[in-house]
Amino acid sequence: QVQLVESGGGSVQAGGSLRLSCAASGYSGIYCMGWFRQTPGKEREGVATIDDVGATSYADFVKGRFTISKDNAKNTLHLQMNSLKPEDTAMYYCAYRSGRWCPLTPGYPYWGQGTQVTVSS
Repeated sequence: QVQLVESGGGSVQAGGSLRLSCAASGYSGIYCMGWFRQTPGKEREGVATIDDVGATSYADFVKGRFTISKDNAKNTLHLQMNSLKPEDTAMYYCAYRSGRWCPLTPGYPYWGQGTQVTVSS
């Protein structure tokens, strides 16, 4: 059973940075992992994905500001968020799926509990 636990959220002023982490366990083989976010009343949206060989994809609204990476030795997924904007305020979720198709849509079977990011102006 895949388990995902996010951490690293918090409150920051606009222009600041945060680094989210997702500790993953119970997975193997070919896979995709990703970061998604959701605000109340809105659908969950894809932020960035990475597959087991390190190929990445990003939503247009975070390109150049966010970087997804993974530490294979520690089974941990990261999201480095720089130049944060108030509109980045959301609950951020880590997700996992097997296979190497990594959509930025929330069709992933495994999810963490989320970590809140709040950006003030």
